[in-house]
Amino acid sequence: MTSIRSALALSLAAVSLALATPPGSAAGASASGAGVAGTSTARTSAVGARAEGAPAVTAEEARLDRPAPREILRRSGFDSLAPRFADALSDAGSFAAAERTVARYGSGLWRRAVDRAQGRGGAGGGLSRDDDRPLYWSRLALTRELRAWQPRFGIQEEGRARLLDRLERASRGQDSIRYPAGKGVKRILLTGFDPFTLDRDTRISNPSGATALALDGTWLRTSDGSLARVETTVFPVRWQDFADGTVERTLRPHLPEVDLFTTVSQGRPGRFDIERTNGAWRGGFPDNENLSRTEPVPVDDPGTQPQWTTTTLPYTAITAASTGRFPVYDNTSVTELPAGSDTPVVRPGGPTPGSTARAGGGGNYLSNEIAYRATLLRDRLGLNRLPGGHVHTPVLDFGSGNTDPATGTVTDATFVRNRLDIIAQVRAIVAVAAGAR
Repeated sequence: MTSIRSALALSLAAVSLALATPPGSAAGASASGAGVAGTSTARTSAVGARAEGAPAVTAEEARLDRPAPREILRRSGFDSLAPRFADALSDAGSFAAAERTVARYGSGLWRRAVDRAQGRGGAGGGLSRDDDRPLYWSRLALTRELRAWQPRFGIQEEGRARLLDRLERASRGQDSIRYPAGKGVKRILLTGFDPFTLDRDTRISNPSGATALALDGTWLRTSDGSLARVETTVFPVRWQDFADGTVERTLRPHLPEVDLFTTVSQGRPGRFDIERTNGAWRGGFPDNENLSRTEPVPVDDPGTQPQWTTTTLPYTAITAASTGRFPVYDNTSVTELPAGSDTPVVRPGGPTPGSTARAGGGGNYLSNEIAYRATLLRDRLGLNRLPGGHVHTPVLDFGSGNTDPATGTVTDATFVRNRLDIIAQVRAIVAVAAGAR
């Protein structure tokens, strides 16, 4: 993936590296619709009237009031969750009761999104089941209600932060990763991301998040005939959450028990990439809170932090296999400061000795960072033989007649077909990787 500097010199469409470098376009537009999430005719919502002294909404939460998120929630049947959550919070008579409510609604949201994606229960509306966006916007509707909630018993901001963290983790599947006991089953861990670049287009979906919903808790037959169980989770597109250790906290308990892990994000148009090398650098592209960070990737024990980490996914087997309609590449390129130099240089064949990272194969945004963190954690845990690394999916495009942000609809047949094809190909890639010897 190109660096921030080089990406800005190209057209947006040509450098759409979702969760990599400044993404271009999964094509996008706003859409009209009705059905406001997080409101209720029976009560005063967080949207309608905020209690005095209540925290302000975040930049992510503020986007809920735009037409496309409202329509996505309405057409998936998820628009009723936030009002019910707010009512349940208002009935909580203690912090412990509120914590139980938050845990129940968070885990329930994750399970409902997974069930919907995998064909269980009602679809809730006309939006296709493979869609990851109802989960994203519903979570924000719940966090907005929780941020505005003013309980009778009073709450300190430390307590509210604890509840928000519980809601985030539960609604992302981060605390529900479970593998069957016993031998004879391979265990696979896969991660996805939220949609992002939503100020450009609030309709955007992220195929990595959709893949996580489609594969969570499923079984697959690997290329060597083994049976494998897949568990998944979804991460936010926020610099601070990564600095706070959300990746390590989620993955550390599970890496020693799995046979393969892969982080997944949206990447370049029309192709998959197996990213060979990950760099310890944040390039500064704004996150979903419109915050920017340009600095070394912040990790524990920075004194032993390497500039580069490397995939242990079987990239030769993956790129040689027939996994779907999109080509799959072994991407070895990085951007570095050569030893003794302060001028960035693109190295198509990978980093040179003593160089300083400025972009991994997956760029210098959060896709590179999750790959860096996950593979660094692998190495620090002494799991050097564990297959793991990063897969970049193609950009998820809308249909050719549905690309104008001012007039576009929230979905179309091409958009759905592209997402389904990407999900199926990720599954096939994982099956090849887990069966490679």
